[in-house]
Amino acid sequence: MKKEDDCTGKAVQGTEEILFTNASSVVSSRILYTPSAFARTSLLHLQEIGSLEAIQPHTSARENLVSYLCFVVTGGCGELLYNKKKYALSAGDVVFIDCHKPYSHRTDQALWTLQWCHFYGPELPAVYNKYLERGGQPVFHPEDDTVVRELLAQLYVLAGSADYIRDMRINQELSRLLTLLMSYSWHPENKVVSKKRMELSAVREYLDGHFMEKIVLEDLSRLFYIDKYYLTKIFKEAYGMTITAYLLSRRITKAKSLLRFTDMTMEEIGAATGLKDSNYFARSFKKVEGMTPGEYRQSWKNTNVGTSVRALD
Repeated sequence: MKKEDDCTGKAVQGTEEILFTNASSVVSSRILYTPSAFARTSLLHLQEIGSLEAIQPHTSARENLVSYLCFVVTGGCGELLYNKKKYALSAGDVVFIDCHKPYSHRTDQALWTLQWCHFYGPELPAVYNKYLERGGQPVFHPEDDTVVRELLAQLYVLAGSADYIRDMRINQELSRLLTLLMSYSWHPENKVVSKKRMELSAVREYLDGHFMEKIVLEDLSRLFYIDKYYLTKIFKEAYGMTITAYLLSRRITKAKSLLRFTDMTMEEIGAATGLKDSNYFARSFKKVEGMTPGEYRQSWKNTNVGTSVRALD
């Protein structure tokens, strides 16, 4: 199959080998996928994808793979050993793990069927760390695994297709898969986290309405009758960031709006967003956006004379 470098804007696709395996322990259909050089260095890309049906008990064990594995148990039962911990698996369970760490999985007497994919991308280690930071588990059981199964099936079709932008479409579907997995990372059961979010809804509404003011943890604790240490803990568990990070995000977002759509000075903008010290405002803005407030304003400067705009909240 002839390939051309897609950095030139021409068609590029990876190569694949479709294997139908009937080994002594499993019947499987898999595609070994070789992405283009561009996809390997710039995109989320497949390494292998397929499905299997166990025909007798068996174990698969690997380690030190530069790969991430997602699979869904579509029938039967089995077990995953990962990070020195055992997880019982049954139909509807979804697994998402870093294959650099040793792992093994096996079916038991209730022989299982699986859909899986191995994939990787330059930023995937950071994404997986964020998944873990937000409470994501190696194994979870969503209320409905249909979307996961459909995504894996679509990826299988794409991997075996002759689509001239196949690698881009695979990147898109893997992004959808990661977004779905991240949505489960608040704990798939969600009952505990949902309760915490309900407890914190008033706190978040207060932060949204008063972020331009000076807010300290002790004041929030007194105002909402919540121990400050418990408040700090459950806020991060529920929203994936600290109260300080949440406030900074709101303040920087408001500052960007004022920089783009008003002629306010830096001092005025800092005061209006709760970042009253101009030096602190500049440092905080550059830390988040990678440029100074002045550079940001200049980069978005409106060159259309006579155009009227207003700042948005």
